[in-house]
Amino acid sequence: MRQDSARREGTVPRPRDADELGWDESLYEQGAEGENSTSPDGDRRERSGGRKAAGTGIPTTPARRKGRRALRWVAIVLAVLILGTAGAGYLYYEHLNGNIATTPMPDGDRAPEATPNAAGQTPLNILLIGSDARDNAENQKLGGAKETFNATPLADVQMLLHLSADRTNMSVISMPRDTLVQLPECTDPDSGKVYPATQGRVMTNTSLGRGGPGCTVLAWEKLTGIHINHFMVVDFAGVVSMADAIGGVPVCVDANIHSRTAGGKGSGLKLEKGTTYIQGEQALQWLRTRYGFEDGSDIARAKAQHMYMNAMVRELRENATLSNPGKLRRLAEEATSALEVDEGLDTVKKLYDLSNELKRVPPERITMTTMPYEYVGARVQPKPGDAEQLFRLVRDDVALDGKDKKKREKEPEKEPEEKPDESAQVSDDPAAEPGEIGVLVVNGTATPTTASVPGRASALVALLQGKGYARAAADGSQLPRQERTVIRFPSADLEGDAQAVAKSLGLPLSSVEESREVTGVTLYVGADWRTGDVPPKPAPKDDRTPESADPMNGADDDACMHVNPNFTW
Repeated sequence: MRQDSARREGTVPRPRDADELGWDESLYEQGAEGENSTSPDGDRRERSGGRKAAGTGIPTTPARRKGRRALRWVAIVLAVLILGTAGAGYLYYEHLNGNIATTPMPDGDRAPEATPNAAGQTPLNILLIGSDARDNAENQKLGGAKETFNATPLADVQMLLHLSADRTNMSVISMPRDTLVQLPECTDPDSGKVYPATQGRVMTNTSLGRGGPGCTVLAWEKLTGIHINHFMVVDFAGVVSMADAIGGVPVCVDANIHSRTAGGKGSGLKLEKGTTYIQGEQALQWLRTRYGFEDGSDIARAKAQHMYMNAMVRELRENATLSNPGKLRRLAEEATSALEVDEGLDTVKKLYDLSNELKRVPPERITMTTMPYEYVGARVQPKPGDAEQLFRLVRDDVALDGKDKKKREKEPEKEPEEKPDESAQVSDDPAAEPGEIGVLVVNGTATPTTASVPGRASALVALLQGKGYARAAADGSQLPRQERTVIRFPSADLEGDAQAVAKSLGLPLSSVEESREVTGVTLYVGADWRTGDVPPKPAPKDDRTPESADPMNGADDDACMHVNPNFTW
């Protein structure tokens, strides 16, 4: 269940000072006894070089003092690390853990987990959600739009962060908030309320109001087939506090901009031409700006968000001031208070471990993209072909910057391996005669952009009956989506029957799968076989990132947002 949810509503009580809970900033300061100290008037005082170390006849030379200071520093740090779980240090750690609000991952029909690579490593997929909740005074002040105060929150920013299995590269996919999708059945983990699957397509940002971030996770998995490991949610106030803690991020516009329409709409962002370091409320304005950037669409806003994230990553890697204990303390406080996460990220240690994983990727191996789209009136939908191509690359853990392909091309060519003989996969269970095998056919020919082919299950039933499978029958229901055609069977005694059906239809034996979700041999006709009596041969894989995804490299520090001439000053 969600922890500490009440803290997000109304006036938030002042958190206890870190000093009360064990944060000892003096450990980071010079001037401890026996070292150089600072006089009341600010002048440095150095102890006499002729003083003898206690109990010895050896003068304490500057080099020896320096060595002792270094050893003392190491000893102090080690003591804090080793004994940090005792007393006040433990209290501060628990205080930070208590800041974190958590919600469980969904229990619904999940996408399959990624297959480990040859080294046993698996990729990590994190869904980043920006909520437009106006549920307390601070969020209402920052968000405006009084007519939406205390309304159901919307997931107005959605980004899937993919960290490769070998941790060498990172990809981000933004989905426009007005993308039309069919939302799955969702359950609110707090109330237990069940939201049925939508009959038609609705805007994806409404998923957050159907049981929380778990529903947004299910919506992404349903659309993309990508298994999501974690999620993070942040609201208006969280963005401002985090931006302040970081200390400023550089952004660029190619002209003066003021995001405000004659009717009062817009984020209020006002910047001069060129590069400006923004933080706090101004950072929130940048991330929310739609009126004034390029064509004023949600697509332009996603591009501006990508620029900000890339710049923030570069700033965090380059800004040495974050080694300052005061900044670290504030960043720890703001980060743990600003986020709502799943239970897999519910402690400071887990968040710290995650940050260490992410920072292993250099900016030049980070690729920001937007889901390829096409307009449907004023809304958008995934672009046929290109969107699925982008999703497949992420599912297959292919780097979107293309550098993995270049690396493979440089490797010496290997002798082609012999293809495994599929006869080795033939079941020991003998198949029954075709007329004795019952086959249920289910229509799963929908794609992210097109509906199922009407009557497709009945067409395959007729094809099977023509091959002697008299007991074949169509299932009247339709799967929302089945990417590839498969035949499933419930137990080993029906494996031979399922393989016989596959062979009759010209499907490879690799399409036959055991599943407890079926009670008999079941043919799921997928989007790869929408027409014809012969299943199409799989096309050769193309691992190029679609140009329509508008990829942006994380090391591109020359990127600058184009300002609409109607919003200059």
